[in-house]
Amino acid sequence: MKHTEKELLALKEEVSQMWRLVLSQLEKSKTAFLTNDVSLAIEVASREKRVDLFELKIDSDCENFIALYNPVAIDLRLALSLLKIGGTLERIADFADGIARQVIEESCKNFPLEMKQRLQIETMFDTVIEMLAESYVALDSDNTRLSGKILEKDETIDNIYRAATKILAEAIDKREIDAECGLKTMVIVRKIERMGDHCSNIVEEIVFYMDAKVLKHSKIMEE
Repeated sequence: MKHTEKELLALKEEVSQMWRLVLSQLEKSKTAFLTNDVSLAIEVASREKRVDLFELKIDSDCENFIALYNPVAIDLRLALSLLKIGGTLERIADFADGIARQVIEESCKNFPLEMKQRLQIETMFDTVIEMLAESYVALDSDNTRLSGKILEKDETIDNIYRAATKILAEAIDKREIDAECGLKTMVIVRKIERMGDHCSNIVEEIVFYMDAKVLKHSKIMEE
């Protein structure tokens, strides 16, 4: 095995470790929000610095690899993709941390569970988790066959997000829920929607690395 191949495998493993941590953060923020589990939310918030350290190390290692080995073709695409994926994972973790911190505040702990169900927040969380987990498998196996199906799931999240805006606005107008908590919940829904967008960005990076295709801003993907 060439030295450059060993370096790339090491970079890939660093990103994989970060990925597993971020996936855990996302799953725990979901449980904390749906069950108002403050102790679990505190755990998510306390692990955020670990995510940040991962991103910094991946940034540095990818930049050093490019500078030292002057990679070309697929090796260069992999290094660039890992660099961008590290930053995107950090942003997803930031959103998970933001959700956890709202739980810690306990300002909306009495927000009706029935309203959370109407908003389909659990479905949004589960879909993002599926997207993140499946894209991890795609990178780990160097396989982009599922990319189209993963990207389609973002549309599910977008549809729920659009419906949630109307549901919350009507509920606040009818005074079914506290206005402040309604607005804070809308922020949570928005964070989940943005996490879905970031998962799509990760899939696009994997396709760029494996197939040398640029999907950014594209609405159509050939499976």
